[in-house]
Amino acid sequence: MTSFFSHLSPIPSFPAYTGPYKVGTQDFEIPVAELPSPTSAPDPSISTVSFRIFYPCEPEKHKKPVYWLPAPQSQYFRAYARFLNASHKLATFLSYLPILRTIFYTTIPAIRDAKIAPLSKGLERWPVMVFSHGLGGSRNAYSHITGSLASHGMVVVAPEHRDGSAPISFIHDPKISTPRAVDYLSLPYSATPEVERKRNGGLKIRLWELGLIHDALLKLDNGDKFSITAPDCHHDASDDQPFKDLLDIHDPGKISWAGHSFGASTVIQFLKSVYYPPPPHLNPQDLLYTPPSNSTLKHQITPSSPLILLDVWSAPLQFPSNAYLLAHPLPAYQSPDGSAPLAILSEAFYKWKSNFNDTKAAISPPPQHTNTATIKPNIFYPISSAHLSQSDFGPLFPFLTRKVFKAEDPERTMRLNVRAILESLRRSGIKVADSSAADMEIRMPEMDVSGAKQLEQKQMFPLSQDYLILAEEGGVKGWVRVPLDEGEGDGVVGANGHAIEARGEGEAVMEGEVMKG
Repeated sequence: MTSFFSHLSPIPSFPAYTGPYKVGTQDFEIPVAELPSPTSAPDPSISTVSFRIFYPCEPEKHKKPVYWLPAPQSQYFRAYARFLNASHKLATFLSYLPILRTIFYTTIPAIRDAKIAPLSKGLERWPVMVFSHGLGGSRNAYSHITGSLASHGMVVVAPEHRDGSAPISFIHDPKISTPRAVDYLSLPYSATPEVERKRNGGLKIRLWELGLIHDALLKLDNGDKFSITAPDCHHDASDDQPFKDLLDIHDPGKISWAGHSFGASTVIQFLKSVYYPPPPHLNPQDLLYTPPSNSTLKHQITPSSPLILLDVWSAPLQFPSNAYLLAHPLPAYQSPDGSAPLAILSEAFYKWKSNFNDTKAAISPPPQHTNTATIKPNIFYPISSAHLSQSDFGPLFPFLTRKVFKAEDPERTMRLNVRAILESLRRSGIKVADSSAADMEIRMPEMDVSGAKQLEQKQMFPLSQDYLILAEEGGVKGWVRVPLDEGEGDGVVGANGHAIEARGEGEAVMEGEVMKG
């Protein structure tokens, strides 16, 4: 009944999370000076690091709402309008229209500052993932996929990058009375030396922030106290150690790393920068990120580190100045026990020939080991999906998604993404809750078949539960597995008769989709 009335409301709303846990969320903004960063700041004016944590929580009778559009809402709204190429005057005008201001009342289906749930049976600590946003994203812009993972028993950390990739972000420096705005940095998609220099400048900030967040998680798990400077932070003073001894972040390879688009290329560059030693012939200033060899971060990143890549934007991986990283395979392929990377594309990005081929090359085993490697990436795409389908804009604006971007059933597309991520984590040894029969679309006559396959799969992956979603032979409607040996993207026909025509960067990225790059 609640779902029925939500469709009648003019306020855009999210579907409920489908995992067995309620979801809590806390907002953090921590002064950089209070964190033992493993590297120096690429931009000293960025004096804080900002992120939101989604986690399984205890149910609460009196829920405190979490508004999807962060404060100050009017400035975030105008920033999104400018991101979509509206002029300053038009963005201001639109922010006063009542029909558009309904987005101000949209809430994330999570409980603000709720108490974290007791550990489930068999768990000593909650598994942790860090999720990096793409261009136009923020710490809230992927709340449905991060919250869905949290509802299955995972602590998910969503940074808000201050490299100019968010529509706008605010730095609340305790030493300065007025917050400093970091506006969106609009750059062309052409690979000129100037664009490369600025994009790499943004990557240096992003990787540095991920290192800081790793430090912040260690402090949170240790129960250390630090300043929280953001106005959205309303942590319960009676519980100033909410995550103490609860985060599975100490053993090597336990933290999962994920991202969408530019966020996906960010985590690729982050894992490689941490795992591989810096080339001695290069100037340290030319490297994206170089933590010292004795840092705890170096201890954390291993071939077993789970890696989830959504709609990889490959251009930042291909810059000539980053060739030293491109020459290295993903850390997963440095051990026969590595965790197989998962890459989920939208159909739009699968059709983008050059990006698809570069992505496949970047996440595959080294060419000399392609036929013999025991670890290979899982690559899929849902039919009729757009680049925004993995962000909140798909489930939040389903009508717009269908009519403008021709992306069918955005809620199901999101469920397929979540199912695949959860199963990939299970196969990497991460204990998360089972996907429900409803999410797995299991009907009674099918249960014997999937159960038999599942028993077979458990011999290889003890925690495996949702066999079909990653099955090489397929079996999930509208969910297409991409083989590594597929051709160069020309003349391919997808499942269910979908023609996979090659498309240029302008069509795939700039066709008016909300979450670009």
